[in-house]
Amino acid sequence: MHTAPEIVCIGETMALITPTDAGLASAAHASIGLAGAESNVSAGVASAGHRVAWASRLGDDPLGDRIASELERRGVELWVERDDAAPTGVMFKDPGVESSSVYYYRRGSAASRMEPGFLSAAQLEGVRIVHTTGITPALSSACRDMVDRLFADARTTGALVSFDVNDRRPLWSREDAADTLARLADAADITFVGRDEAERIWGTATPTAIRAFLPNCALLVVKDGDVGATAFDGDAEPVFVPAPVVDVVEPVGAGDAFASGFLAATLDDASLAERLSAGHAAAERVLTIAADLPPLAAFGSD
Repeated sequence: MHTAPEIVCIGETMALITPTDAGLASAAHASIGLAGAESNVSAGVASAGHRVAWASRLGDDPLGDRIASELERRGVELWVERDDAAPTGVMFKDPGVESSSVYYYRRGSAASRMEPGFLSAAQLEGVRIVHTTGITPALSSACRDMVDRLFADARTTGALVSFDVNDRRPLWSREDAADTLARLADAADITFVGRDEAERIWGTATPTAIRAFLPNCALLVVKDGDVGATAFDGDAEPVFVPAPVVDVVEPVGAGDAFASGFLAATLDDASLAERLSAGHAAAERVLTIAADLPPLAAFGSD
């Protein structure tokens, strides 16, 4: 009998091109990887021993092949449509002296063509958690409508809706982002948001202020970088777990890793404090490397 994965993550994954010897303008060598918030979460949850599917659209091209094979190698089930008329998105990192810039080539990508009903309620039967991020509704108006429908369909099947705000400034205006992200974050069963991004888009400077701004989300997790994370579960007293001290190599991907650790521990029915600790532990593994995902050898059962 067919059984459903425990968690389904929906969103775009792009090929990631990173120069290895200089900035983009003069580099002669580069590495090819993948970059996608939801697939990062998928890989992290799979590494913790849970059955997870990643749902999206990819171009019918070699970069789409590369993304699909890497995620399968990491134990992620693929619920993917291939598009022969739209490409897989591409993201370039441009390492600089002081910081790294990012360039997106994703407009009109295969994933941006996801539409309402891309995942049907029937497909979600038996799934415990449906996870997406604020990047997905920013890709296109069709994707925005798809996320709204996804929230509704997940609810009809009894799945929890997990939403990571993940504001990406280059993708849409601050006004569009503020309204849409607030609406979705407040409607989710589990919402992750960075304290700094909440202040940037909503003007809410503290975890308590963010909770007051998002009163209807059942479980709100506010991440505050190297300070720690606070979880607000209904009307109960908030739970805070400090972040471990880490020698940070690159922060990119740490938020996705945190979500993966928290959600995997949620599937294990762990306590709220244990879930926050699991999020920190997963984020720590990513903070100490230059990639979004640890090499497979770094995934242990501990």
